[in-house]
Amino acid sequence: MILDKLENSGKYEQLHPLFKQAFDYLKSIDFSKTEPTKTELKGKDLFVMVSDSDLRAADNAKPEAHNKYIDIQLPISRPETFGWKARQDLTHPIGNFDEEKDIQFFDDKTETQITVLPGNFLIFFPEDGHAPCIGEGQVRKVVVKIKI
Repeated sequence: MILDKLENSGKYEQLHPLFKQAFDYLKSIDFSKTEPTKTELKGKDLFVMVSDSDLRAADNAKPEAHNKYIDIQLPISRPETFGWKARQDLTHPIGNFDEEKDIQFFDDKTETQITVLPGNFLIFFPEDGHAPCIGEGQVRKVVVKIKI
């Protein structure tokens, strides 16, 4: 997992061939003025989802993990809290891994909570179990999916 300011994204562009394109796009749009949508920048290899997501109590947030995609997540309208736990330590899967959606949920508690301010981002790799959308109310957020 990586947490940083969007203005520092250049430090991470070498980690994946599509990171530069993803970060350039994120810095070029005022997402507070767009509609919730999904935009494919490079087909299924790189796409961006803008949503207005309901926040929930930490006790109700289920960690998730992915096999094929890296997530870059940015809160837009307000701070968003995320839970984190190493995927290898998540031991209570809920159902089977959903291959089509590339997601597995877990009935585990996270070890760490991180509150991310607008203008900052988190990168979650497949090794990172993460529980997004913790808090009260609703958040406008952006999730970038980057195929490994």
